Amino acid sequence: MARIDYLRGDATNPPAQGPKVVAHICNDQGRWGRGFVESLSRRWPGPEAAYRNWHRDRADNDFGLGATQLVQVASDKWVANMIGQHGIKTVRSSAPPIRYEAVDPCLRGLAARAAELDATVHMPRIGCGLAGGRWDHIEPLIIRRLIDCGVSVSVYDLAD
Repeated sequence: MARIDYLRGDATNPPAQGPKVVAHICNDQGRWGRGFVESLSRRWPGPEAAYRNWHRDRADNDFGLGATQLVQVASDKWVANMIGQHGIKTVRSSAPPIRYEAVDPCLRGLAARAAELDATVHMPRIGCGLAGGRWDHIEPLIIRRLIDCGVSVSVYDLAD
């Protein structure tokens, strides 16, 4: 039975057995460098390089809001770069950059890939940091797109 588990710890180091996908939200501007991506880059260089190449070659691929890119970082571990944020938050911007309508297809794509890999999904509270989203909007998307499709999810809050 798929479910959401809420844990304290580091989403880049899931304690689960078997195949795992670490998922996070990226912006559609090709910018990588603040928030959860700092932890990802410290642990693995591949997801950042893949994201930057994906953005650079966007005229010839599916890069854009709603797209998900899976990057293998170990024999049983992948990182899902999900484009669910339009731009970045600046001092002059009033609206948050999260785009819930883009997070939904990202999660749908993630569910399909996780099912193919028979993997569990691990994430921080995606879209709720620098993207400015609200968990009460994100959690129902996770339930509909992952849990209801049989994919178990662990959501990590940093340990105090």
